[in-house]
Amino acid sequence: MIVRLRGEVLEVTAGRVVVDCGGVGYEALVPESARLPMVGERTDLYTRHIIREDAQFLVGFTTNEDRRLFDLLTEVKGCGPKISLQVIGDLGTDTTLNAIALEDAKTLAKANGVGPRLAERIVVELKDKVRQESFMRKATSAVVGHSSTANDELVEALIALGYRRQEAETAASNVSQDGSSVEERLRVALQRLAK
Repeated sequence: MIVRLRGEVLEVTAGRVVVDCGGVGYEALVPESARLPMVGERTDLYTRHIIREDAQFLVGFTTNEDRRLFDLLTEVKGCGPKISLQVIGDLGTDTTLNAIALEDAKTLAKANGVGPRLAERIVVELKDKVRQESFMRKATSAVVGHSSTANDELVEALIALGYRRQEAETAASNVSQDGSSVEERLRVALQRLAK
């Protein structure tokens, strides 16, 4: 499985790039809105290797977040790799994530190849995942730079997510501090709070 390409850009066209990695040229489909370096410059692409009965191709993204959104979109029935790529290219990652989280199917339907039914299906199937990942990102960034103990960081992350201090402290005290990262401990705490 090819998950990353790092090398010199050989060709760039709308929706396509060729990258020289150690003397081998790899072609990858990219969102048309992707900001790619000029020919001759170096690039770093996060990729997905798509294998079908009749074809194989790479899809490339300039950020890991774009690739993660692509992965989520392709989980939705009727939203294959090409439509998922089109959504990211037409709407952008932030707009797509916000539309899903806010259950705004009309915005998703603005992407080429996405009708009202598919837009609704994307919202229904992905809204909870997108919201949870968004909370995790906010919580992780909320604890960056704190010089407090691991338990205090977890409490602050839970408060940043909207929990009261008392329930945050209770949840943090019930999570093991066995050297796990704050992010891992936050996942466990959120699962317990959701029960």
